[in-house]
Amino acid sequence: MLGGLGPNELLLILIIVFLLFGASKLPELARSLGKAKAEFKKAEREAELELVEFERQIREGKYQRDKLEKMAKDLGVETEGKSDEELVKDIRDVIREKSEP
Repeated sequence: MLGGLGPNELLLILIIVFLLFGASKLPELARSLGKAKAEFKKAEREAELELVEFERQIREGKYQRDKLEKMAKDLGVETEGKSDEELVKDIRDVIREKSEP
């Protein structure tokens, strides 16, 4: 879940957070982290829905290449010399990578 962090590392992180923020700030900090995670998940779902729509448009021949390229560039995907299907695959891969903890 948290990459290569073991129980000792997590305990150390929790102790440091407790020392930095104090007991009274921990619930507020946890709430903020929860809200940030929820916002990230929402953006991820929206990007996935937009990608599904692009895939549908590609199948139906009603897509706009410039929108697909803009989405790819916004995610840091190289667009030069790639087909629409390759761009969609690369975009999907980047979204999956960013959503993995």
